[in-house]
Amino acid sequence: MEPAKIGNTVRIHYTCMLDDGVVIDSSRERDPLEFTIGSGQVISGCEKAVVGMNVGDIKTIRIPASEAYGDYREDLVINLDKSQFPEDIEPVEGLHLHLRSPDGHILNAVITRVDDNSVTLDANHPLAGKDLTFEIELIEIIQ
Repeated sequence: MEPAKIGNTVRIHYTCMLDDGVVIDSSRERDPLEFTIGSGQVISGCEKAVVGMNVGDIKTIRIPASEAYGDYREDLVINLDKSQFPEDIEPVEGLHLHLRSPDGHILNAVITRVDDNSVTLDANHPLAGKDLTFEIELIEIIQ
């Protein structure tokens, strides 16, 4: 069988770790992850890593933030006056919110700081700015 290439639908098992070795996600205790290479269903670094693998291959690869969840962006940290908050929402650190950007996109944000007059929201992905290490095992090439 040919190695995995762009356009193939594949099934993989993976374990994702931070630089300090902490496992943040793994498919080992559930069904393999299925995706089509090149479709953007998974982070680009993972897609690139699978290209050229054969069924049964296992590889460990370090994926830079730019090919994972992106660089941390200060422009996605928003400071609001408390008076701008809806009356029915009590701002508390750690609260997750859905915001609508001026162009209509939905952003997920978390409140990172609350003081007497202001609230700080962070709309970066929790893994933005972090390089990740993936151990990937190609289980199956479906097509």
